[in-house]
Amino acid sequence: MDPAREAAYAVIRAVHAEDAYTNLALPAALTRHGISGRDAAFATELAAGTIRRRGTYDAILAACLDRPLAKVDPPVLDALRLGAHQLLSMRVPAHAAVGTTVDLVRNHVHRGAAGFANAVLRKVGARDLDAWVARVAPDAASDPIGHAEVAHAHPRWVVEQLAASLAHHGREGELEQLLAADNDPAKVTLVARPGLVEMSELEEAGAVPTGRSPYAATLPGGDPGSLPAVRRGRAGVQDEGSQLVALAVADAPVTGADARWLDMCAGPGGKAALLGALARQRDAHLVANELQEHRAALVRKTVARLGDAVTVTVGDATTPAWEPASFDRVLLDAPCTGLGALRRRAEARWRRTPEDLATLQQLQARLLDVAIASVRPGGVVGYVTCSPVLAETVEVVDAALARHDDVRLEQSQQLWPHSDGTDAMYLALLRRS
Repeated sequence: MDPAREAAYAVIRAVHAEDAYTNLALPAALTRHGISGRDAAFATELAAGTIRRRGTYDAILAACLDRPLAKVDPPVLDALRLGAHQLLSMRVPAHAAVGTTVDLVRNHVHRGAAGFANAVLRKVGARDLDAWVARVAPDAASDPIGHAEVAHAHPRWVVEQLAASLAHHGREGELEQLLAADNDPAKVTLVARPGLVEMSELEEAGAVPTGRSPYAATLPGGDPGSLPAVRRGRAGVQDEGSQLVALAVADAPVTGADARWLDMCAGPGGKAALLGALARQRDAHLVANELQEHRAALVRKTVARLGDAVTVTVGDATTPAWEPASFDRVLLDAPCTGLGALRRRAEARWRRTPEDLATLQQLQARLLDVAIASVRPGGVVGYVTCSPVLAETVEVVDAALARHDDVRLEQSQQLWPHSDGTDAMYLALLRRS
């Protein structure tokens, strides 16, 4: 068997059968099968693309089956999804896509299922992706949400939430572009941590400055971990949207002292490292708090080069150990659905449910109340989510403003993958008077 397809299939099975995460399962599978370079890129697209576009492929496979999709043995169904991705979304010759998938089924399931897989995939290969979508998706005119659900492989409730957010921000006509952007793998973006590395060093390694964050550069290809600056923690991998919201919190004017900063939910540490580097240059000190010890360990590793400019603490931010009104700047990167980072998290759209919103909104509200209580009068709070969903962004902030008459909204910003080239980061900058 081809090692790249073996690795991809192993990742898909781990994600669907064991609730693994694609970005964690992939490196292990690549190492296990001895894959690197172009073969690693091929395996990555096989696995992540199949998982990301699962909803579209399931609708197409259902039209090619003589039984309900739920009646297909899960290992066989995952192989069929992998074959469909090669046939419909990759430049893989049909005979190779079908033949290698049939071999996977024969080797990992049983011979009897191989003939079944062969017959189904030959039906799938009879049409291209556009023709299949036109056949299996609801009519775009009468049911635009249903059409988008199938055409762009997003659960219906996610499409509805994203459409509502676009409408709120005056971007009603951009749903198709947003959903399409969610299905394009994100570029690798580096952050040159200020005071630790110059942008010129990253440029010499082939990175290209983005022009928005002064510390952001995209890496056209290769393993970012091979760069000395990244390997030694002077630079890191960080979406430009994450950089922009952290910079907005760091650069907002404050009255009086500007010496104590807080990152309330710091794991895994990307924003803490950027804030800590800036704090170090300004003779300020950052407290980076994280609820879970294993995530706090990631924060410690990420900020290790910043010395005593950053203190990492472990604790529940809803019942903080620090004194009220004791910080000049507070970043609350709140736990959220992560629906703004679907480009990076292939499985996330299939794991989140509408019920998650209510639970997360309650937590977000509690954390924002603590953030407001933690900042002194004249200081600022940055409320950030990697989600554009109104229930996690505008509604949380509006409710907090109604509860706190000594807080005002100074700035809000919603970034979008299709127009900004970043994750869909939301920022509300609040000032306590």
